[in-house]
Amino acid sequence: MMKRRFLLVFFVLYVTVEQSNLLHVEADAGFVKTRGVQLMLNGSPYYANGFNAYWLMYVASDPSQRNKVSSAFQEASNHGLNIARTWAFSDGGYKPLQYSPGSYNEQMFQGLDFAIAEARKYGIKLLLSLVNNYENMGGKKQYVEWARSQGQSINSEDDFFTNPVVKGYYKNHVKAVLTRRNSITGVAYKDDPTIMAWELMNEVRCSSDQSGKTVQAWITEMASYLKSTDGNHLLEAGLEGFYGQSKPESNPNFNVGTDFIANNQIPGIDFATVHSYPDQWLSSSSYEDQISFLSRWLNEHIKDAKNTLHKPLLFAEFGISTKSFGGNSTPRDHLFDTVYSAIYSSASSGGAAVGGLFWQLLAEGMDSFRDGYEVVLGESPSTASLIAQQSQKLNRIRKMYARLRNIERWKQAKEIRGGN
Repeated sequence: MMKRRFLLVFFVLYVTVEQSNLLHVEADAGFVKTRGVQLMLNGSPYYANGFNAYWLMYVASDPSQRNKVSSAFQEASNHGLNIARTWAFSDGGYKPLQYSPGSYNEQMFQGLDFAIAEARKYGIKLLLSLVNNYENMGGKKQYVEWARSQGQSINSEDDFFTNPVVKGYYKNHVKAVLTRRNSITGVAYKDDPTIMAWELMNEVRCSSDQSGKTVQAWITEMASYLKSTDGNHLLEAGLEGFYGQSKPESNPNFNVGTDFIANNQIPGIDFATVHSYPDQWLSSSSYEDQISFLSRWLNEHIKDAKNTLHKPLLFAEFGISTKSFGGNSTPRDHLFDTVYSAIYSSASSGGAAVGGLFWQLLAEGMDSFRDGYEVVLGESPSTASLIAQQSQKLNRIRKMYARLRNIERWKQAKEIRGGN
């Protein structure tokens, strides 16, 4: 009898501690996985409320500027943000990570090491992108130029997706990043749960093949290669959400050679992504029409992720420039609220939307990085309040699932005790 009472007390304590742990998850608590249309962390659904900060490695490569990285993570954590998306590339040019194929800048790699170590300290997961579609920080243009300099016949930047030498350069970069051992933590990137997922390319586009077959083949090949090196982490392609031949009428008035449905049905892709920039895509339309488009865009992708893809959906970039509104943050707040409301509505009903990351977070004293889309939390109290409220709302859903999980454990333990 005493033994049974002790076990009961131990079980109650265990449940209490376990529940406490579930509600205060740190970035190093485990690898994020998927289950159906949900992201999962330590047995409970994980919701990603976060931000883009492409500059983390770049700024942290200068030790005298690392306080900006720490400050950004601190501010983000204070507002309940739990994930950051950033670049794990800088190819050729000024302050490169990769001087030339296979030749790396240790100082830049140490900057990325610091960003990962700081993210872990502040309980923030990372989504790391491996190459750019655009020529900023190198991108596919730099890769094909490297190949051309080695005698390869290159017709356009889109040869990035098909030229075997270029594909070999990219695979080597993937391997170099995934197998990098962090100089601060000593943990190889592929073994670090601070990293939630890898992204094959920022905003994959191949306008020379509108059928989408070129991108489909490239994602299939690279997803398989990456997963053969790293079986711990999730993977997404880096898509903006444009439909191809499946639903062209749902796009803005252009096609970029990708297909939200087909590309995300590739087995190695664990969750889908969508970007949302109605101010860029519908620049000649009114603000009201842009918001109407955004609402349709969000809800259509949430529905397709659940009913067709059967995979989680992350809104990996969204934002609007305040330059058009004289710095007035009200239009931005309305756009953020539109995105956040769609995510919460889906998440609270067990839908496919698992979170969103605004573009972009800056720390104070980073004026040269301003692009009109920046959010400096200390300067934007109304936007900061919206962000914090979304964090709280998504965390309440997670707490609810954690409690339900503990109730199920208690019932199972009770049945076991009753059977003894």
